[in-house]
Amino acid sequence: MRALTGTESLELLRDLIRIPSVNPILAPHEGHNEVKIAEFAVEWLRKHHIHAEIEFVEPGRPNVYAELGDGDGPTLCFCAHLDTVGTEGMTIEPFEPTVEGNRVYGRGSCDMKAGVASIMSAAAILTAEGTIKGKVILALICDEEYASIGADHYVLHHKADACILTEPSDLKMVVAHRGFLWAKITTTGRSAHGARWDLGESAITKMGTILVELDQFDKKVLRERKDPLVGPASMHVSLANGGVGVSTYAPECQIHIERRTLPNEDTDAVKAEIEQVVNEAVEGTEVEWYFKRDPLLCDENAEIIQHATKAYEKVMGHEVERIGWEVWTDAAVFHQAGIPTINIGATGFGLHEPVEWVDFESVMKNTDILVESAKSFLKTGSSISN
Repeated sequence: MRALTGTESLELLRDLIRIPSVNPILAPHEGHNEVKIAEFAVEWLRKHHIHAEIEFVEPGRPNVYAELGDGDGPTLCFCAHLDTVGTEGMTIEPFEPTVEGNRVYGRGSCDMKAGVASIMSAAAILTAEGTIKGKVILALICDEEYASIGADHYVLHHKADACILTEPSDLKMVVAHRGFLWAKITTTGRSAHGARWDLGESAITKMGTILVELDQFDKKVLRERKDPLVGPASMHVSLANGGVGVSTYAPECQIHIERRTLPNEDTDAVKAEIEQVVNEAVEGTEVEWYFKRDPLLCDENAEIIQHATKAYEKVMGHEVERIGWEVWTDAAVFHQAGIPTINIGATGFGLHEPVEWVDFESVMKNTDILVESAKSFLKTGSSISN
């Protein structure tokens, strides 16, 4: 008999979906309930005898921290994000969850309130069973869908020996994913009247040369640079702006690029390579690197992989499939903080799309995998070194 019934877990998931916790940076007119969902999570956890509290990252931008166990042993973190993307273009009711068979529909049902529900349910089950020798801490965090300020804040204030994220992964174990770099490239020209070809110099024309070279570099060089788990490196131009008027030679042009990085790539080498391509196309062009997220690669010998594998096989009755992702997740933030991190999440469809759903049976399996992973890891896992 489970300490928490399937009906209770389903209602928890539906309650989470009903709270429209849209990221306020992505959709300011929709995003205003991150505090409300954090308050709901804290109240629910406290009702299930789990210490829980809100930690504000910025005004109106909360994380939820919770803990359970006797503290006499290692610490395992379960992490999921509370925010979602917006609802524009959705063809189903985003915040009134419907259930059809095993599918639960709504914005965030799969990405990733299913993961939040699995973590909260697992915590309630472990608390009711009283099996924790060590500590389980919960990281229910804000802003994953934009800049991950919640994850950055959490790892500055809390330590753990390992972490399991629950982004939807079709119950596969994600042990690696790509990172990314953002840069702004600026070319300069000479402003002049459109009739003065003898004086004017278009910054946009210069940028055109750079665009061609970057495209060729992406297709001919980066796509041949492959990692067995996460696939090839890649790069794309995402934004462009230039010029001041139709009858004026453009004095400046800017583009923004995103370079997706592999686990074994050196950041400085990646930057130098792009800068070389740009400046060989147009000498003296400015390249400004302004944001970075590291890739993830969890050591195959990490204890959390061994214990989660054992737990998975106990719950599912077969071996787990270990995979890599092309996308980025908060797992990299925890891993870069020295916390070996993997991801196992539910099965679903429609992330960021007009129709989104999650398979509830997989949510239940995810919960059981978390419970068994905690029991295994906290029984034999090594604790943080002081």
